Amino acid sequence: MKNNGNGIVKNLSYSVLANGTNTLISMILVLIVPKILGVTEYAYWQLYLFYASYVGFFHFGWADGVYLRFGGRDYDTLDKSYFHKQFWLLTFVEIFLAVMIGIFAIITVPDAQRRVVLIAVGICCILQLPRTFLQYVLQATNRIVNYARNYFLEKIVYAVLVILCLCIGIKQFEVLIAADLVARGVTLLLLTRECRDIVSGKLKGLFEGVREAWNNISVGIKLMFANIASQLLLGIVRWAIQNHWSVETFGRVSLSITASNLLMTFISAVSIVIYPMLKNISLKQYGEVYAKMRNMLMIPVLGLLVVYYPAKVILSWWLPQYAESLRYMALLFPMCVFESKMTMLINTYLKALRREKSILGINCVAVIITFVTTAVSVYMLDNLTIAIVSLPILMGLRCCIGELVLIQEIHVSIWKDISAEWLMVLIFIIVSWFIQSWMSMAIYLVAYLVYLFWKRNAVCDLAGQVRELVLKRRIGK
Repeated sequence: MKNNGNGIVKNLSYSVLANGTNTLISMILVLIVPKILGVTEYAYWQLYLFYASYVGFFHFGWADGVYLRFGGRDYDTLDKSYFHKQFWLLTFVEIFLAVMIGIFAIITVPDAQRRVVLIAVGICCILQLPRTFLQYVLQATNRIVNYARNYFLEKIVYAVLVILCLCIGIKQFEVLIAADLVARGVTLLLLTRECRDIVSGKLKGLFEGVREAWNNISVGIKLMFANIASQLLLGIVRWAIQNHWSVETFGRVSLSITASNLLMTFISAVSIVIYPMLKNISLKQYGEVYAKMRNMLMIPVLGLLVVYYPAKVILSWWLPQYAESLRYMALLFPMCVFESKMTMLINTYLKALRREKSILGINCVAVIITFVTTAVSVYMLDNLTIAIVSLPILMGLRCCIGELVLIQEIHVSIWKDISAEWLMVLIFIIVSWFIQSWMSMAIYLVAYLVYLFWKRNAVCDLAGQVRELVLKRRIGK
């Protein structure tokens, strides 16, 4: 597999384009959909998106095992008959699960709207998880361009359908859910065409395929549980909000969470490229590469926190019915600092080092703490603010633990950087929550300039690396 500078730049460019488009579309939908839909309809739409974000765990680590076991391989050298069996066995399992979810919804859920949401989630399993399997194969084998093209198209189809529905006056959340399912279905069909040498052919040796599936699940299930635990940090709090208060409160808080998480979608583009790259370099280089990539990530991410106040002002003006809940963005925005580092660097490195147990252990500890803090803040204290402020703190603690585990493996010293980042986050939260004016932005901007001065050598090195990559790209053309 070629891993030269031009190849990395090309993969990164396509991945950033796809995820950048997703971020832009998400921003547009955040501005448009809650403006047009009623609070209740928007809340049910958000409830579907919340549940749908967890369907990835219904492959039971199957796709994760493939990703871990075959990361760094060349696509053309893969045993296509092996992947053919794995793809179709997974598809049959998801069809069965979707039927079970539908039966459960019809029999046990009296609320018609929630019943629709659950049935749609079952359909989402059939459309999403076989496609996830193929996407993981493309990512593991460094076919990032093919993956990014498909991901890009899905978001475009989804946005067009949603905006079209709203423009012609359709304001039912069920139609917006249907738009999401159609987009997933279209891109599943296109991805099966992209990987037709895996999808097509006669299905033989199913019993052997079941044994092979177990091998993949046994490898990937630890990573799957780790991912579940990671999502539960946010999921537990969101579920408790809709359970303890109301679906409308859930919808209002979800808007702040969605707006705060927009940056994460963009940053995940880089992590997709890093994994196959790490699988093809020497372990001795991990520490040096980590230090550089850490600066490449954290310096701009801390700077992007500056956009909080103008974003809050614009959203409060545009969506006055959500103005009160948008205050919580001051507490939620710093999540992107810790989650971006955890997603892009720490988890990616630990996967490359095959430390899935470490990822699982870190996330399980964080989930236990989240259960306790949520029970106290929501059910005992009945305090929404405390429940929300616990999120960035818990994610920060998880990130610190994960980074401490990692630096023991790759032998780098970053204590000063960790301390500086925590200080910047605390400054942001305090001034943004207690100073409700443009002064909060000015104070944080001054703190960030001091941080840049302290990191001036890293900033100069980073600028030099960017120039070098651009020159290589031009020479390659």
